[in-house]
Amino acid sequence: MAAASLHHIADMEQGVNCLKDPAVLENNTIRALCKQLEEDSGRLTDNGLVSALLACTRLYLDPWSTLMVRLVSESQERLDQGSLSVGQLCDLGQAMLALEGPGSVMLDQIMSQIQKQEPTAWSLEGLRAVYKLMQNGAGFDGKYCDLLNGMHTHAVTVTSRMNPATVSELLGVLTSLNQTQAMPLVISLCKRAVRHVPHFTDDELTLVLGALMHFGHSDHYFVDAMEKYVPTMAFSSNPETVTKVMQFFGRRNILSPVVFDAVAESFVYRADEYTTSQVARQIMPFGKLGYLPPNAADVFRKVETILHTRFSHFQPRTLLNVLHSCILVERFPVNFVSKVFSSYFLQQLQDQGTGIDRRVLAQLTQLYMTMKLECPFYEGPRLRPQYNVKSFLMPGHSLETPVDPHLYNSVITGLVDLLGARSYFGSKVLTPYCYTLDVEIKLDEDGYVLPASHNDDVYKRIALCIDGHKRFASNKRQLLGKEAIKQRHLRLIGYEIVQIPFYEFDRLRNKQSVVEYLHQKIFPHSYRLSW
Repeated sequence: MAAASLHHIADMEQGVNCLKDPAVLENNTIRALCKQLEEDSGRLTDNGLVSALLACTRLYLDPWSTLMVRLVSESQERLDQGSLSVGQLCDLGQAMLALEGPGSVMLDQIMSQIQKQEPTAWSLEGLRAVYKLMQNGAGFDGKYCDLLNGMHTHAVTVTSRMNPATVSELLGVLTSLNQTQAMPLVISLCKRAVRHVPHFTDDELTLVLGALMHFGHSDHYFVDAMEKYVPTMAFSSNPETVTKVMQFFGRRNILSPVVFDAVAESFVYRADEYTTSQVARQIMPFGKLGYLPPNAADVFRKVETILHTRFSHFQPRTLLNVLHSCILVERFPVNFVSKVFSSYFLQQLQDQGTGIDRRVLAQLTQLYMTMKLECPFYEGPRLRPQYNVKSFLMPGHSLETPVDPHLYNSVITGLVDLLGARSYFGSKVLTPYCYTLDVEIKLDEDGYVLPASHNDDVYKRIALCIDGHKRFASNKRQLLGKEAIKQRHLRLIGYEIVQIPFYEFDRLRNKQSVVEYLHQKIFPHSYRLSW
């Protein structure tokens, strides 16, 4: 009872590395409780002993006080006897982490005893306790891989009994420990989370979404559950939770008009209370998935207002992400790009000692290119040449999606059959405007195909966009924002765009159907003679 009282006080008074009101420890009742624990440490039950020690660490008592020394000494004796349960071992482990950190000799002894036990014999509470102990510091040195793997295997068998708090907690632990080998458990927890979506607290749902993003997993049942839940919480939940929802759908390339429309509506009314980071992370998925909600005018008017009133509050890269997301959906931030192209702002974008990374340079280049191509009235400053990139296609976070190799090879084979020779089209052609064409075909004034190497008398240029799965939303046949802006810009610089989407090409069953399809796509108004 004394230990429980101390825990209750800690629940109310615990701050970050200190008590909110240190004077609470001077209370006569608290002093009497501590005195009794000190005098009766040898008579405490195992539960009472480890719980009292843990409570004292939560109250930040002096590790060298008589009370703490006696509790630790008594705990060591009980530990040496080897009779503590897994839950008691975990409480003791948490206390030693607080007192001595991950290097604690006593913690090693605790983990050694835990390792000798079979996870299958633990209760669900015992399993949770070990996971939390690992997350709080015992599991970060990689010494306990076999123990963790055994825990993961057992946890899969008991997920059906887990409540919302446990599902969220375990996903958080797996994320903290980066347990990439535990995908069967992640999948099982995700399935369980479907049932709990309406019952998660904001903090729990935030943890769940963060974990699913970390492990790159989602299933359509979870998405369906979120589509039902988000419209009910978009106006009332914690801003960070709403933001995490948008991040999840954006990261997984899932276009859900139901979710996006609900968040867009709430954004107009709630954005003033959001941090600049939350504003950016809610707007970026709209750009990434190339989606405009029904109230797009209100949303982007709100974005403009926030940029006007809080421009200096944005971190430079966060601001650039917002502006770049706007141009992906044809919303042009003309009033702000002059500030972005200023020397002061460009200096702020530089990493400490390493300059500006290539993705940032690519975003700046595409932002400036958009101003020149789509905003002819723009008369602001130019982006200086040293900040331009030559290609948007680069390793990592590219502003273009590399062509799918299998689809590309199939189309190339069909083009050779259609045009008669490989020399009549160019492949992976880098344009002066930084975009890479999957295939380029040149025509003269009479409509005849010219050799790819021919640069004179070119009347028309055709750009074939061979669009595989990764250029679309994962659940809909809608081009991602970066692919839509590419095709938009190519048209503006004079290319005729011919789109070869995977969902059309994959239906073709033989060589003849491929040739006929390509002919109809590229030359819809001409009759092809056999050769």
